[in-house]
Amino acid sequence: MRRTVLIPAFLLGLTTAAAAQQPAAGTKPADVAGVWDGKSMIGPNDSVVTTTVLTATADDKGWTMTFPGREQPIAVRVTAMGGDSVVTEAGPYPSILRPGQTVTVLRMVSHYSGDTMTGSFWAEYSSGDKVNGKMTATRRK
Repeated sequence: MRRTVLIPAFLLGLTTAAAAQQPAAGTKPADVAGVWDGKSMIGPNDSVVTTTVLTATADDKGWTMTFPGREQPIAVRVTAMGGDSVVTEAGPYPSILRPGQTVTVLRMVSHYSGDTMTGSFWAEYSSGDKVNGKMTATRRK
């Protein structure tokens, strides 16, 4: 036997109006804007291989990262946002870990919670080598 549930139209109207007033879920660029001091780790012991300063703007344009000993910031492209996550890409740029090679693409998936960021990265080099690891960062006050 099939049961039918009738919902009065005025309740549907309230439900729709209430849903329209709810903020959109997920991270927005303004939520993570600021200067982030980070470190990248590779290997079973999470050895720190480099530190990075990520500058995130209040929109998805103008994000950069800077490595120690390098004055020129590297452009970072925001490719996706959702939930607590931001997906970014950078490159090509000269590798700081492999002199003479180029990082053709660096992809990062970052998860933000307040002033803390954790995530993973995947880098591909001009030689065809691929490296992946973890990263953490804290937002400067």
